[in-house]
Amino acid sequence: MGIEIKKITPYLWEVPKTGDMLVPGRIYGDEETIQHLLKDIEMGKEWNALKQVVNVACLPGIQKASLAMADIHPGYGFAIGGVGAFDLENGVISVAGVGFDINCGVRVLKTPLFKKDIEAKKEEIANQLFRDVPAGVGSTGEIRLSMHEIDEALVKGASFAVERGYGFPEDIEHIEENGKVENARPENVSIKAKERQFKQVGTLGSGNHYLEVQWIEEIYDNEAADAYGIYKDQILIAIHCGSRALGHQIGTDYLKTLESASKKYHIPIRERELVCAPFNSPEGQAYWTAVNCGINCAFANRQAISHLTRKAVNHVFGIDMRDIKLLYDVGHNTVKLETHDVDGIEKKLLIHRKGATRAFGPGRIEVPLDYRDVGQPLLVGGTMGTASYILRGTEQGMKDCFGSAVHGAGRALSREQAKKRWRGDAIIKELAEKGIIIKTRSKPGAAEEAPGAYKDVDRVVNIMHMAGVNKKVAKMRPLVCVKG
Repeated sequence: MGIEIKKITPYLWEVPKTGDMLVPGRIYGDEETIQHLLKDIEMGKEWNALKQVVNVACLPGIQKASLAMADIHPGYGFAIGGVGAFDLENGVISVAGVGFDINCGVRVLKTPLFKKDIEAKKEEIANQLFRDVPAGVGSTGEIRLSMHEIDEALVKGASFAVERGYGFPEDIEHIEENGKVENARPENVSIKAKERQFKQVGTLGSGNHYLEVQWIEEIYDNEAADAYGIYKDQILIAIHCGSRALGHQIGTDYLKTLESASKKYHIPIRERELVCAPFNSPEGQAYWTAVNCGINCAFANRQAISHLTRKAVNHVFGIDMRDIKLLYDVGHNTVKLETHDVDGIEKKLLIHRKGATRAFGPGRIEVPLDYRDVGQPLLVGGTMGTASYILRGTEQGMKDCFGSAVHGAGRALSREQAKKRWRGDAIIKELAEKGIIIKTRSKPGAAEEAPGAYKDVDRVVNIMHMAGVNKKVAKMRPLVCVKG
């Protein structure tokens, strides 16, 4: 399968509309990004991201283009880093456009601590966080919920946790969607999915999820940094996790539902996980309202983990928990209704972001009032041995890619490839020599997450920055990383 790619700018490339494609494919990347994607095609790899961009461009009702951010790599159906916007009347909703970890996202807490304050107590805070925040496969937390309470969490989101003393009311205004999306219907979530969540609210999980103590190495945009309340050498704490087993089960359940729907509505499917249903069909609405439950579950989960994190910091440093403030919380595996400009017309669209972050620019009413003049913060995770970034949304990003952004560095090697190349204990030792403490319940998991298994986050972020769709605000380095 040969795929033609044209360079539009040094950082934006286009696959022209051909065959069954309803729109072109557009990829943010540099020469190296594109050559890697083309090489996968030449080698005949069936599972490749470029082919997935083309497949998404063939789905009914897609608008403007099938998009991929600079952290693009193969996913299930949609490439990770993929963005697809769909018309509400003729468009579809797809499990692949969301992923299985619904509303996996990043939350960043601001502390009044400086890097120098952490150094003397780095081991102590690492141990405290490792004790206080449950992590790992099947991990359970101190929150035990009944079936009724699970339903309440799926509707209320972050507010559910705050009402139970996990955080503060002022946290809500600095969460995407104020920590709750509407049209969440727990009756469309299976009993099995709910049962898997009884003890998992307030838990980190495993894989690439983490809780990381970071320091700000560099500020690039003083105006945005001032608006966000961040400064050089400040200690931030990043939380990366999602909807845990509940979200995964929703995805698993609805794969079957949407597979049947694809056949029922005669929608050609080019990859199994790309099954979909018309958004306005009974199947499409059932999946959407279930996904909204998963989104709210993840917001509640990150809210609860924030409280446990604040308690740990308070215990070690004596800081008032209210002085550890929420910078922002934003998801990167979502499907949401948003209003965007399409050919000069304001239009409500269904936006799938799979491993891609919402990145609204200045002036959007969805952005918290204190950030509105500079645009929404974007929280971009790197690796436990490199860097993470805070970016901001731009007007160009609103126009060109529906206000979207990268979500992280993006994998360069699969988990199996990483485990063959590295040993977990060696990675932990190597990072300790660089002053980074890793706390994990799984040595093989540490090998899977080796920094070398990921793309260069600096290069990925710079592509988006140079393309003008996201702008750099700050760069952080890790000091402590807790993983499952």
